[in-house]
Parts: sequence; C-alpha cells; structure tokens
Amino acid sequence: MNERETARRVAVFGGGVMGVGIGTLLVGHGVPVTLIEVDRERAARARTGIAGQLRHAQLMGVLPPDRPAGDLATGVSVTDAAGSTVVIEAVTEDSGLKAKLLAEVAAVVAAGTPLVTNTSSIPVDELAGALPDPTSLVGTHFMNPAYLIKAVEVIRGSRTGEPAMAAVTALLTSIGRAPTVVRDAPGFVTSRLLHPMINDAVRVVQEGTAGVEDVDALMRGCLGHPTGPLRTADLIGLDNLADSLRVLYERTADPGCQPAELLLRKVRDGHLGRKSGRGFYDDYGRALP
Repeated sequence: MNERETARRVAVFGGGVMGVGIGTLLVGHGVPVTLIEVDRERAARARTGIAGQLRHAQLMGVLPPDRPAGDLATGVSVTDAAGSTVVIEAVTEDSGLKAKLLAEVAAVVAAGTPLVTNTSSIPVDELAGALPDPTSLVGTHFMNPAYLIKAVEVIRGSRTGEPAMAAVTALLTSIGRAPTVVRDAPGFVTSRLLHPMINDAVRVVQEGTAGVEDVDALMRGCLGHPTGPLRTADLIGLDNLADSLRVLYERTADPGCQPAELLLRKVRDGHLGRKSGRGFYDDYGRALP
C-alpha cells in the first residue's frame, strides 16, 4: 500500500445494512474507516456486523489476500468525521435527514473534501443545495452486499465538480469496484427499473395470481433474474424498498411506484426481510404469506 493510501481515511455515516456493508468493503481492502452512528448500541452492533461480514468475505475469497485490513474506529458525533479524506453517508432514505447531515459534515471537514450520498432514489441535486460547496457532492448506489457486488452506480449531479468525481471513482477502483457514471434523476437507472418491477411482483402475490416461490421461480427460470424479485426485496430490506418507492412516486407520479399494500403491511408488522429474519421468506428460506 502506498503512502497516499495510508494517509486516506473514510468516514461512513450510518450503522444500518448499507453502512455496515460499505464499511466492510473498505476495511477489507485496507482502507481505514471511521463508522459514525449516533445510537451507541447500534454503533456497537455495526462493529460486530463488520467483523462478521469480513469473515464471510474472507471465506469467499473476495478480499485481496495480500492487503491487511484497514483500521476500524467508531464514533457517535459528526465531529468524528474531521480529518477524513472522503465522507460517505448511508443513512435512511430521507432527503431532509440526508441534507441536514451533509450540511453538518461539510462544516467539520476540510474544504473540498468529497462528500458522497449513498442513495437508491433521491436526486443528488436535491441534496446539493444544502451545501456551501455543491461541487463536492457525488451520489453512489452500492448494491447489497457491497463486498460481493462489484458494480456501483455513481451519480453525477448537475453541480458535481470534476475533482470530487475523480476522487470518488478512484476510491471505488482502488477497492475493486466497477463504477458506472450516470446522470442525476429520481432512481437513476437501477432503482428506476428494479424497484417498480419488484413492486409489481408483490402485487401479483397480493392479488393471489401466484405465490411467493412461484413468482421467483418464474422470474429466474423464464426471465433470467438471478434470485427472483421477492428474495431480492428481502435482501434490500422491505422498509428500504418502500422508502425508495415513495421517493420515486413523489417525484415521478408513476402509479407503478406507489408501494403495494402487502409491502406496507409487512413493514408495519416489522417483517423487513433478511435483516429481521422475516419478509417474503424466513431465515430458513421458506416462503411466508
């Protein structure tokens, strides 16, 4: 690892599924990380989660064998991001919350520090207006699990500057990801296509046309979807999926993006997918009604 890499430190905000996954990816590729989560119990769980995912990634052989793991620190305050060379926020898909956090981060890091919003649907330009320097903001959409899926959607906002774009794409390349840069729009490419499709799959089950396993089997066998839309929904997190669909519906008025009632009911019941042990499937892979 060269001197430039050892001098780099990435702050990751959010101890949820994506924050843990992104933290695992970075640490596993030798990048020092400060994971910041205001809830101390959640911060402790995030550290445990990263340790577990690192073991899994090592067993699967997806981490560089000749590169020692990066240092992992945890923090509970925005000020813990001071000194970071890149900041990635991976908090809840709420534009107000994200904009507020990014503005607070911009006040404690050095001018010109690239700021990354990891979002599945919120346009980057909506968030850039909260920053004193909107050229520093870049969007990313990591797939879950981040340490397994190499493709990363990178979103260039209309005000994103070239230095920030170059820094973020260089970071992604250095950790073995394949960035694809797209223009800013609600849902970008992947969520704009995938999430309404999953929503339609939920409606098919809701209407009684077919069961969960049958929908996934047909999508795998006939259309080549690798896991099936409903297993994918469980992996995304049903609450995250519902939030993303709401963002899309509010910004596009596409009726196909209005979350299906069965999806909302599962979220209300706390059945959030793999992270809660129940969604469209349980922990044993059995389909649930």
